[in-house]
Amino acid sequence: MFYISGFYKFKKIINIKKNKKKLQNYFINNSIKGTIILSTEGINGTISAEKKKLDLAINQIKKTFRLSNFDSVNFSKSKFQPFHRGKIKIKKEVVPMGIKVLKTKLKNHVEPTKWNKLINSKNTFLIDARKPFEYKVGTFKRAINPKVNNFREFPRYLKNLDKNKTIALFCTGGIRCEKASVYLGKKGFKNVYQLKGGIINYLKQIKKNKTLWTGECYVFDNRVSIKHGLVPGNFSMCSGCRKPISNKDKKSKKYEEGVSCPNCHDSLTIAQKERFRMRQKQIYLAKKHGKKHIFQKEF
Repeated sequence: MFYISGFYKFKKIINIKKNKKKLQNYFINNSIKGTIILSTEGINGTISAEKKKLDLAINQIKKTFRLSNFDSVNFSKSKFQPFHRGKIKIKKEVVPMGIKVLKTKLKNHVEPTKWNKLINSKNTFLIDARKPFEYKVGTFKRAINPKVNNFREFPRYLKNLDKNKTIALFCTGGIRCEKASVYLGKKGFKNVYQLKGGIINYLKQIKKNKTLWTGECYVFDNRVSIKHGLVPGNFSMCSGCRKPISNKDKKSKKYEEGVSCPNCHDSLTIAQKERFRMRQKQIYLAKKHGKKHIFQKEF
């Protein structure tokens, strides 16, 4: 069993390059997989390992960057390692939005147990701060998706909102909403709230018979999607466009395992499809001989 932790912290980070190298070596030596993004404004990551190794890795991260705690953290499980490798990246912002955040507004975080009451109100404008393909996999009832493919474009949408409205934001783990709520606060919005711990925290705490969530939640690892109780969902990943596909998509004539799906079939070139077929052939051969291929998911 593998344990997965998602977390973020807004805090001024120093000695980034030195600490990146130190942490990268730690990941390699202890089989820690996943991705961490470092910026002068903070840290954002999702990592996975066996339970004991994961606990030690989290302590190492806190020690390296002198963190007493995270602004938000969530835990889930997987029967297989959901990441292929461990990566640490340095970027200008942990979430690219054109503004820097060094302090969060934890007072506007709404617990999952109180979230339903907030979003059931007709006076609440509910925003799904994720990308359109994530929204398509699942979302909250009455949620509006800005249809923004690049988060840098998000402020253009936000600045046109009604300042007198109560605004509720949500995303997978909370960090995208954190940035958006800080931006709105700077623009004079007073009643802005976000789901504490994001969708993952909601699906973990709220029972299915009391949910306002429909569908599944896309996650950025080889589980692809999760459901209530954080159990694996029914979506797969198209190897052609790297977008989630449903069982219904797989029945389409445009679906070919490892090659294409209804989303990308018409846009892929003949050369691309041939290359993907060759890759899929290598995966089949590896499975036949009881070996693992780098692109094979470890179900």
